[in-house]
Amino acid sequence: MKLLMSLTLVVITLFSSSAMAGWDPDSKNEAKTAIAAFKKADPKLSRFFAKAYGYVVYPNIVKGAMGIGGAYGSGTVFQQGKVIGSSSLSQVSFGFQLGGQAYREIIFFKDRQAMARFKKGNFELGAQVSAVAATYGASANVDYSSGVAIFTMARGGLMYEASVGGQLLTFEAR
Repeated sequence: MKLLMSLTLVVITLFSSSAMAGWDPDSKNEAKTAIAAFKKADPKLSRFFAKAYGYVVYPNIVKGAMGIGGAYGSGTVFQQGKVIGSSSLSQVSFGFQLGGQAYREIIFFKDRQAMARFKKGNFELGAQVSAVAATYGASANVDYSSGVAIFTMARGGLMYEASVGGQLLTFEAR
């Protein structure tokens, strides 16, 4: 099962990378636009931006599924408020799911250790780490899990889903 998941992830990553060639979603401007949208949706998210050691902003993640699902997005990595690199996000999921959607995601790293784990290269977020939809006041009761806090914001599409999966994140320093 793990081999099948790994192979599916590789195929989706390769397909998504080539499909998005020439598009620059990890630019600093798109990241700043996404940050402004998150802060507008939930002004209390500002505490995460102020206190996190670092974070990665994925302005546009595209997800599609029919039984087996996949998602891909590129992002900009910030450490103590400064751009330090780029990241890609690949996701594979299995279960009852059908449709497609686009969304934004921000992953906050609480401290130097959590950020260092991410910067090592292939950082995996399993099904036990859940994301919180960024809506007004949603961040008020959110805390870090294993040094990570994740927020998402829908951009469009329709997805029916009852699945399990994980995300694989990469880091490339600038």
